[in-house]
Amino acid sequence: MSDVMTNPYAHIVEPLDPQKPDHKFFNLRKLGDPRYDHLPFSIRVLLESAVRNCDEFLVKKDDVEKILNWKVTQSQTVEVPFRPARVILQDFTGVPAVVDFAAMRDAVKKLQGDPEKINPVCPVDLVIDHSIQVDFNRKSDSLQKNQELEFERNRERFEFLKWGSKAFRNMRIIPPGSGIVHQVNLEYLARVVFDQDGYYYPDSLVGTDSHTTMIDGLGVLGWGVGGIEAEAVMLGQPISMVLPEVIGYKLQGTPSKYITSTDIVLTVTKHLRQVGVVGKFVEFFGPGVAQLSIADRATIANMCPEYGATAAFFPVDHISVQYLEQTGRDSEKLSYIAQYLKAVGMFRDYSNTAQDPHFTQVVELDLSAVVPCCSGPKRPHDKVAVSDMKEDFENCLGAKQGFKGFQVAPDRHNASVPFQYNGAEYSLSHGSVVIAAITSCTNTSNPSVMLGAGLLAKKAVECGLSVKPYIKTSLSPGSGVVTYYLKESGVMDFLSQLGFEVVGYGCMTCIGNSGPLPEQVVEAITQGDLVAAGVLSGNRNFEGRVHPNTRANYLASPPLVIAYAIAGTMRIDFEKEPLGVNSEGKKIFLRDIWSTREEIQAVERRFVIPAMFKEVYEKVEKVNERWNSLKAPSDKLYTWDPNSTYIKSPPFFDGLTRELQPPKSITDAYVLLNLGDSVTTDHISPAGNIARNSSAARYLTGRGLTAREFNSYGSRRGNDAVMARGTFANIRLFNKFLNKQAPSTTYLPTGETMDVYDAAEKYQQAGHPLLVLAGKEYGSGSSRDWAAKGPFLLGIKAVLAESYERIHRSNLVGMGIIPLEYLHGETAESLGLTGRERYSVVIPPQLTPRMTVDVKLDTGKTFQAKMRFDTDVELTYFLHGGILNYMIRKMSEN
Repeated sequence: MSDVMTNPYAHIVEPLDPQKPDHKFFNLRKLGDPRYDHLPFSIRVLLESAVRNCDEFLVKKDDVEKILNWKVTQSQTVEVPFRPARVILQDFTGVPAVVDFAAMRDAVKKLQGDPEKINPVCPVDLVIDHSIQVDFNRKSDSLQKNQELEFERNRERFEFLKWGSKAFRNMRIIPPGSGIVHQVNLEYLARVVFDQDGYYYPDSLVGTDSHTTMIDGLGVLGWGVGGIEAEAVMLGQPISMVLPEVIGYKLQGTPSKYITSTDIVLTVTKHLRQVGVVGKFVEFFGPGVAQLSIADRATIANMCPEYGATAAFFPVDHISVQYLEQTGRDSEKLSYIAQYLKAVGMFRDYSNTAQDPHFTQVVELDLSAVVPCCSGPKRPHDKVAVSDMKEDFENCLGAKQGFKGFQVAPDRHNASVPFQYNGAEYSLSHGSVVIAAITSCTNTSNPSVMLGAGLLAKKAVECGLSVKPYIKTSLSPGSGVVTYYLKESGVMDFLSQLGFEVVGYGCMTCIGNSGPLPEQVVEAITQGDLVAAGVLSGNRNFEGRVHPNTRANYLASPPLVIAYAIAGTMRIDFEKEPLGVNSEGKKIFLRDIWSTREEIQAVERRFVIPAMFKEVYEKVEKVNERWNSLKAPSDKLYTWDPNSTYIKSPPFFDGLTRELQPPKSITDAYVLLNLGDSVTTDHISPAGNIARNSSAARYLTGRGLTAREFNSYGSRRGNDAVMARGTFANIRLFNKFLNKQAPSTTYLPTGETMDVYDAAEKYQQAGHPLLVLAGKEYGSGSSRDWAAKGPFLLGIKAVLAESYERIHRSNLVGMGIIPLEYLHGETAESLGLTGRERYSVVIPPQLTPRMTVDVKLDTGKTFQAKMRFDTDVELTYFLHGGILNYMIRKMSEN
């Protein structure tokens, strides 16, 4: 916060309670500006931050005026700074952040600065949730065994993180086994209103995970940013953002008694994808919001990246406060949260239309029109009504290869492959379910769908239904509270009987840590070239993400995950076909075992109580004995181990000088890859298993590791040598040079096909700069900073795409890679680009945001492209060679 004495808005500071004169707040109503009451509630949070942090340097009065004038400026690409109250990390993105901080300390020292200036200045919480895998399932000791393996694989990373928690101020680590970052944030970490240094102000955050938006469901404004940008925030830099348009999403009506929150979120996701909300805030309002619990709202906010918005905000109301009570929050804090928010006009009454602010655009959804649905088979916004699932899957089988097609020959549609498993014979066919996972904070944070799954399991078992033993079933809750209420309500035993044992507390299958399938299953899938299916209660189902052997993956509510597991196939019409037959020969349909919302809510009211949350979270930082026993050094500078294959000092700052180097044009660059639409960060920098025939595997083998010790790419993000080799190593990457899916490319000077890393290395050795060609939505998916760091290390100087996902474009800027965008209406095809040309990009000495530049080809053709540096601050980062270089130079100043 700026020095209040020099803050030009010091005159609006006053005590919230006259009885506590040392607890103050900036009373925005005292600005006396009639525009304030018409601002969207999400924009009011940005305004409060600007007012409180106004120092006429990083945040200026002019910025405050821009935000107040949002109704006009929202359409003008106006840049404003935002200083979030805190930062949240998970371990896959947190390890590289701490590695960067350790390397930055070394770099500052080399430039004769004070290395301890590299230190978080705002609260930082790092939740370890991405490391555990589903190696064991269906056994009562699966949890114990998976946690043991997690520590065995990741001890070195965990010791490094423990060092970080000691070496850096304001950094708290939530140990492994505690839950999923966004659920822990919702149930425990969120403050809603900060009371710090004598001031009240709204809780807000950025996180190094795209689903940070989940916290918007509680009325805390937050969104995902690249790890690189988060590091700058941790060091006191405001985020430079374009003041967003705000789409008002009006909810009306009441959902049917058979509808789950998952059905609602998948409907919203498809709808908002069609509306087009990329780069915008979505703010929910209308009488239908009051029909939704905070868990329901959080589920909708969680999937914000899947519909493309920056944030999905539900302003705080009385239900938010009730949730804080239910989750055992401190009563003293509850007393000032509502009081403060009402005082500054940020407390919402959804039934009061007079409170409705101005929005850029209003779209509506009638909750009574929502039907049970899934999404898939390859994208989270491809919603399919459950009643249409069988027909839709069968259409996808024969359709042309694409997001809704597998291009299976018609005579192969009914192919089946018999196999033996545990002494019995089974068969697999197209659509057979081989993974069924109740996973992800999206749904495990919601007691209604978790208890709905438990009640369905209870009724299924009582009807004599079961799940085939070869199907990999798992239950990975986002916090220990879930297990607590599932046990207390008596449904846990029934989930276990169907194979849904607790396998760990972490992201697991949702992020691709699904572990191995039985060998017999893999052989049958491979032999028949089958389109096998995974069904999960997650938020992403991109091809190659969940498991290499499940080409079709569907997002579904936890009860539907169990239903499809029992059915054993996606090719079932639940209305007409039974799930199974009981011992008396009676057909059991899904409708016979499905619970209503009222049934579920009655169980929830009885068993989801504050004492559970208090008991679980009071000991969350101390309960893990393995973590407690880890030894970590206490030096302020990290001692890098040259033999480590997990933690390595990155080369990003090698040769960094105090003086700025002028930007250079790109001359005669080769195209490393020619890609299409919707290339995800999973394609660019996979997080899952390291294939045995990959460049990364060869590197690790050369360091003396066996395949069993490879672990995942995500777990090795602290080692640039592994991650550079893992860049574009996804087996589902479709490269137009090869016209097929493979983690390979054509080395253009000779025409050889080779791994992407090996080709990049040859180009670098010859001194050739590199370019990537891509289509629409380049970099969609997770906010993965290695999807920018990896290409930087491969020598990629620019990407030329039709459009970018917001966070990934920011990450490219943060690494000094130029995001080039075709002019409106132009594409590689319309310009006749094959990717086999050599490209020169002319960078003029004077740069302005979003300027157009000339791109010259060795064929003599010239065209223009837009440089997607959207703000002056982003241009500054580019001129420094990236955001971290900028911070090091700044911190090295005396």
